[in-house]
Amino acid sequence: MSGLRVVISLTCILALAGCGYRPLYGSTSDSRGVVQSLAAISIPEADTRLGQLIRNDLLSSMRPAGTAAENRYSLIIIPVELRSPIIDRSLPNTTRGSVKVAVEFQLNEGSQTVHSGKTFSQVSFDVLRQPFADNQAEINATERAAHEVSNDIKTRLAAYFASH
Repeated sequence: MSGLRVVISLTCILALAGCGYRPLYGSTSDSRGVVQSLAAISIPEADTRLGQLIRNDLLSSMRPAGTAAENRYSLIIIPVELRSPIIDRSLPNTTRGSVKVAVEFQLNEGSQTVHSGKTFSQVSFDVLRQPFADNQAEINATERAAHEVSNDIKTRLAAYFASH
């Protein structure tokens, strides 16, 4: 029985070795790694608070302090924020709010767009009818949505660089 296990184990190891799997953030000797490519992306200043939240999150995850490379790419982000109330009739005086963040992005190399896409996140929050608490809950929901879309953009860019 142990001989059969050895044969099965060797077969599995050989099958996995030939499948071409490689880590997303790994690098090869003949091409730029994903991490170096992400570090070469510049992101222009945003006009809105939401745009600035997304930009800061992307910069801190793709270009941590001291790892920025020469700007080879430019990432244009166009965020849109939608807010809507959600009424919960199961409890008296309780409602929920919702923040939806949609972002279009374009990765440019020089003047040519090499990759583009859209992403969104919808986050809900409790509305307690207390102005300060409601404002803080809405700000927190916006920050969480911005973090989610920035993670999605970073993952999509990493996948693009890994495949090219």
